[in-house]
Amino acid sequence: MINRVLIRIKVVQLLYSYLLIENQFMLESQPSAPTKEKRFAYSLYLDMLVLMVKIAEEIEKRGGYKPLEDTRFIKKILADEKMKNLLGKYRYEQFPLEGVVGEVAEQVKESGVYKTYIKNLDSDKGEDDQVWERLFNLVIMPNLQLNRVISGRENYTLRGVDRMKEIMHTTFTNFYSSRDNIDDAVKMLSMSMDKARELYFRLLILPVELVNLREMQIEDNRNKYVPSEEDLNPNMRFVENGLVEALRNDPDINDYVERHKLSWLPEEKVLLETLLKEIMNSDIYYDYINFQYTDYQTDCEFWRNVFKHIIFHSEDFLETLETQSVFWNDDLEIIGTFFLKTIKRFEEGGPDCHPVLAMYKDEEDAVFGKQLFTEVVKNKDVYRRYIHDSIKKDKWDADRLAFMDVVIAMTALAEIINFPKIPLAVSINEYIEIAKSYSTAKSGAFLNGILYSITNRLREEGKINK
Repeated sequence: MINRVLIRIKVVQLLYSYLLIENQFMLESQPSAPTKEKRFAYSLYLDMLVLMVKIAEEIEKRGGYKPLEDTRFIKKILADEKMKNLLGKYRYEQFPLEGVVGEVAEQVKESGVYKTYIKNLDSDKGEDDQVWERLFNLVIMPNLQLNRVISGRENYTLRGVDRMKEIMHTTFTNFYSSRDNIDDAVKMLSMSMDKARELYFRLLILPVELVNLREMQIEDNRNKYVPSEEDLNPNMRFVENGLVEALRNDPDINDYVERHKLSWLPEEKVLLETLLKEIMNSDIYYDYINFQYTDYQTDCEFWRNVFKHIIFHSEDFLETLETQSVFWNDDLEIIGTFFLKTIKRFEEGGPDCHPVLAMYKDEEDAVFGKQLFTEVVKNKDVYRRYIHDSIKKDKWDADRLAFMDVVIAMTALAEIINFPKIPLAVSINEYIEIAKSYSTAKSGAFLNGILYSITNRLREEGKINK
């Protein structure tokens, strides 16, 4: 259901925002023209970071899991070259704060900050990012034994300790504003795929819920104080539609809907009433209920026409999709096509068929997006250099290229170089189409020329053979 066309689009969209605001997290540097006080503050700053790492190593839950060691802040500290060198040094030399590690770790473990963090570990409350600043301010720094050890360090001053706290505050601020976490970006990509899957099932249950709403209206009309003949004997063809019955009883749809608690009616009843009114006022509806007879194929064709000519063009429907998910308006064209394909599969297979499409065609498609995104991020400088070197300076100004064009070109190169099974023409054509849709009017021609030039160079360098 989620094909490579949609995956490519989602990767390009995510890369655009990720690379545009990318901001690498780094520890603070040694101050220029350091005084004794500044040297003391900076040395203490690095040792406090080491202390946090050791506290994270010390505290574990059942099964040996160390939750604080798994936080993004600790991972970022450990990835910094200064910290790697310092930890290497302390494998051979005594760590100045070693004597308080156990006591401070125990205090951290018993603190309300830590317990709240553990309680919210599986929720989405942002505790991972903030927990270390809270621990530093509320638990670690107030520790009396730690402060006694600090006061015995060479060049100790209270101002030096305050300066260390200022450096630490800057570090936390820079950490919060950093956007270099590729794991988080990949999770966002996965979530975007999951939302596309949800949209597919929401489309599949929409006819069912529209029919449910119409049944409620019919029942209300029958219970009027003075019902009309039409109220008492309505045309039931719409609510007895065979496709709707097949959708209502499909086990794959029911399983997904139950697990994800999907429904339109409770939250979007006004939208459904609007859509139902549009449908019932349409020629499509009039012709359908006035046919001399109907069959299962006619029932399927009716709903296919309703979606193609009414629902997919409804401004109210499109606005609702936009409010429910930032992904859905971009997804609708492709997911809508797969929805219509599924209706066709119901029609061809009969009412007892179970034609719901799998999320991915195969395992290669399932991992394609993550691999493609990662390759672009990992090799972005190389790809940018290829693009810069291939620009015809008399036609294009490298410094004034649309950033989206650069992102699309880098993604295309990542696919061409790292996915040898995908034919070259397929990759180039797909990204030209993305450029036409998501960038400028000239982007398709620009991308075609750039990729033609770069692929020739890649062949000459032996980096591709397709």
